[in-house]
Amino acid sequence: MATASNSQQSTSLALHCSNNGDNVSSPIELKFPTFPTVMDINQIREILPHRFPFLLVDRVIEYTPGVSAVAIKNVTINDNFFPGHFPDRPIMPGVLMIEAMAQAGGIAMLQPEVGGGSQDNNFFFAGIDKVRFRKPVIAGDTLVMRMTLVKFQKRFGLAKMEGKAYVGGSLVCEGEFMMVSAASS
Repeated sequence: MATASNSQQSTSLALHCSNNGDNVSSPIELKFPTFPTVMDINQIREILPHRFPFLLVDRVIEYTPGVSAVAIKNVTINDNFFPGHFPDRPIMPGVLMIEAMAQAGGIAMLQPEVGGGSQDNNFFFAGIDKVRFRKPVIAGDTLVMRMTLVKFQKRFGLAKMEGKAYVGGSLVCEGEFMMVSAASS
């Protein structure tokens, strides 16, 4: 099992700025969370078949093959969905939050340890239930997605996963995901 620490570390960045044009500078301390990388984008691309512009997982910070994964999507104004959703108040579309969470679930399920990880095997959506969007996700947010296997019927290749997504520790989206393995269909 590859694991990131549950406690968020923070990185400080000291900046100096001048006040009202005088030559006196004062330090500005910015704090932001850092997450250790367990799986980088190159390793993710070896597992998931998705590519730009539809690869919605930037890195994995925790995973247990066949059980769970915690992944990150850095949301930027450069994401191709922002110009149209919505021009005056850009927010990440809910359907893309769901897709990003499903991709994080795919990382957990498409590992060689659970019969995945080959070009011939993918997991596809079979259904989603109990989806709730709690808060909007905007440019600059870090979407942290936890996908946990609830039930797996290996004979039929069916997986039921529970997903939760957070921004800054606040729940923004949750739901239940049903997936089916392409190898079993």
